[in-house]
Amino acid sequence: MAKKLKTTRWDVTEHLHSEADMAEYLQAMIDESGNDPKMIAAAIGDIARARGMTAVARRARITREALYRALSPDGNPEFATVVKVLEALHLKLTVRPVA
Repeated sequence: MAKKLKTTRWDVTEHLHSEADMAEYLQAMIDESGNDPKMIAAAIGDIARARGMTAVARRARITREALYRALSPDGNPEFATVVKVLEALHLKLTVRPVA
């Protein structure tokens, strides 16, 4: 009789412990997604969940509900919201030439 394999859902938020981890994850998502705005917003949402949505929303001065909505799969956050959330996460946008 074959044993049943028990699996658990992998959650990236369990691996985002430091700002460096978060920055590397976001950069990887930007690079790998081909600059897909939905994927980038999802990655920012993952980072916000790792930090605690309520605390991030408070620091970004937006409601928790608005934060969830903006970073949901169907969300389309304004650039100002993205900047506020990144600041609340202690992350900074940088620009580099395309290699």
